[in-house]
Amino acid sequence: MRILLVGASGTLGRAVAAELGQRHEVIAAGRNSGSVKIDLTDVDSIRNGLQQAGELDAVISAAGKVTFAPLADFKAAPYGESLHTLGIADKLLGQVNLALAARDYLRDGGSITLTTGILSEQPIVEGSSASLVNGAVEAFVYAAAIELPRGLRINVVSPNVLTEAMPSYAPFFRGFEPVTAARAALAFSRSVEGAQTGQIYKVF
Repeated sequence: MRILLVGASGTLGRAVAAELGQRHEVIAAGRNSGSVKIDLTDVDSIRNGLQQAGELDAVISAAGKVTFAPLADFKAAPYGESLHTLGIADKLLGQVNLALAARDYLRDGGSITLTTGILSEQPIVEGSSASLVNGAVEAFVYAAAIELPRGLRINVVSPNVLTEAMPSYAPFFRGFEPVTAARAALAFSRSVEGAQTGQIYKVF
């Protein structure tokens, strides 16, 4: 398979590339690195990156930024001024736009795999925006799965906090059992190399 991996230089992305790269051609993409440059907040960048990559069998997003802050810091504000803007523009709309644009470059029966996280159902203090965005991405995947043409499939991987990220995130995830990036990468393999669609693969 020819697989475009957005976020290939991140902790999760590197593990996904290592897993799938054993059997397939993985094309690394990212905002500032990779053989293809893709900025999820820029629709033209997404389209140009997909065009550069050419025909694909799978598109994976292992990327997406959100704001972590106390709920008290979130004020009622229009889009662009809200603290939710980053997560909505990047992890939510960015991944949705990637999925929508990917339809034109995927071969029949190809797959799309997006990324969310445990906060869609297990909230933490200062994680309200991440919970909002993750839940929205998962709802989109459920709905998109029943309308995609040509046998295209779409799934989402929802991992727990990664073991490799605990030095930075441990204070926010007390009591959570972290998972290794390599274990989370197996769920991406399941999505790409399996046959299911409309699934949330939880790696908790």
